[in-house]
Amino acid sequence: MRVRRHCPGLRSALVSSHVIACLLVVAPIANFAQQKTTTQSAAEQPAGVTATTTTVTTQPAPTPAQPVASPATTGANFGVGAPASAGGGAAATFGDEQLIVNSDLITLSVTLTDAYGRFVTGLTKEAFTVLDDKEAQDISFFSDEDAPVSLGVIFDVSGSMGKDKIAKARDALKHFIQTSHEGDEYFLIGFNHRSQVLMEKTRDADALLTKLTFVQTKGQTALYDACYLGVEKVTRGAHPKRALLIISDGQDNSSRYTFSELRRVLKETDVLIYAIGITDKGDPNGLGVSGQAVLDELAGVSGGRAFFPDTAAEMNEIFERIAIELRHQYSIGYKPKNFVNNGKWHKIKVKVSPPRGLPRVFVRTKEGYYATTQPR
Repeated sequence: MRVRRHCPGLRSALVSSHVIACLLVVAPIANFAQQKTTTQSAAEQPAGVTATTTTVTTQPAPTPAQPVASPATTGANFGVGAPASAGGGAAATFGDEQLIVNSDLITLSVTLTDAYGRFVTGLTKEAFTVLDDKEAQDISFFSDEDAPVSLGVIFDVSGSMGKDKIAKARDALKHFIQTSHEGDEYFLIGFNHRSQVLMEKTRDADALLTKLTFVQTKGQTALYDACYLGVEKVTRGAHPKRALLIISDGQDNSSRYTFSELRRVLKETDVLIYAIGITDKGDPNGLGVSGQAVLDELAGVSGGRAFFPDTAAEMNEIFERIAIELRHQYSIGYKPKNFVNNGKWHKIKVKVSPPRGLPRVFVRTKEGYYATTQPR
């Protein structure tokens, strides 16, 4: 029998009747693991403007509410939780036990810019209003910290991507990585007539760039399949913040999944899409108007953006801008009032009331979500 510390002076060989009486009335004490909060960041910048940041100096943001473990944290140590998407559930381990956490917490990555395209940071939770189907919601999680991201690089290696285009895109990707958070993790997915994982989860940026040096371009284009695979990979990543970087010069002509199916998947997840359309004005098989519309739509529905650079210098600038945007975003979470798990589409709108003296700000985030407790 173990002797409690609050009974000093006793020895195992001699236990007094007084100590025995104490031990009989002492109840076991439960242990509780305190869950840590995970934070994210936010903001944005349109094309043609040098990446800068407008910082608003206001009172410190209040301590964020306790977030719920994300599906991406499955198998992680308990206490390393993160916000979950609509109706998200997670399995976290504590010792030999497993705790299942279910939630209808909706999480948003919100990008703010001013009229000059500069990022607006430093706002507190009180400056934001979230409308869910026009009904104001109570924000339960808020953060504007610079947090790492799980990023899937979706690279077109079809026949129309010659060595020159591959080299330009690879150089631009190098600029992106140099500007990104040092804790980011990467997945590399290549696609032509089919999609495949060229490199599993890694933080070795040099290895990723080296891999692109030896790819061979051939075949048709299965863009939708590659994006679908990318969503699956990053949602299993280590970080609650997830994004796909699509680098392509053509339309889809070989996927099993349809555009509508992919669009639905993006609406069901919190994965941001950033698309880089590699154009070649002298190539009749290059990215056309319909291809640009597809990339615009995929990026827009997720809360991201699509870009179509004309020169290598512009491509480098855009890649750097995306990396900076991912590091200057706000993360907002809320539990919808009277949530019903009926699969219904809910439209989201985020309004910002900046402090006096700050000019008008522009808000970008995802369009909405499907009310389901079992998201993809």
